[in-house]
Amino acid sequence: MKGKVKAIPEGFHTLTASLVVRDAAQAIEFYKKAFGARVRSIFYGPDGKTIVHAELEIGDSILMLSDEFPEMNVVSPQSPGGGASAGIFMYVEDVDAVFKKAVSSGATVIMPLMDAFWGDRAGGIVDPFGYRWSLATHIKDLSREEIEEGSKEAFAKMS
Repeated sequence: MKGKVKAIPEGFHTLTASLVVRDAAQAIEFYKKAFGARVRSIFYGPDGKTIVHAELEIGDSILMLSDEFPEMNVVSPQSPGGGASAGIFMYVEDVDAVFKKAVSSGATVIMPLMDAFWGDRAGGIVDPFGYRWSLATHIKDLSREEIEEGSKEAFAKMS
């Protein structure tokens, strides 16, 4: 993996929809059947069942989705209390500058900026209207195996 790492990874556009669903595995099957979605990747939580991140290709776009995480107030519209069930994932050239500008403009930090195990420098905010935004700059190209190993280490630190 030589050369300069692209701030927006191959296949992505600047904005990407990210959905939270009650049963991500079932949702993936629906999107495959209904829209011809193709699975790019799926990452599971420590229990081996919970989908913490999936990427589907639909046409020339990518749809991200995950199962609910009620402990983080990330729930689907089907759950009592609703919550923010859709979010926006935005790749930018300089995530530190964009993150700082968003916060100074009134956004609330829900995940501080960090160099994440999947190869992005990323952080999360909620805009003044209640929508979740994940902001990122891609900083390192990693193999699926490297990402899986990084996720295991990250989840071990959370337990």
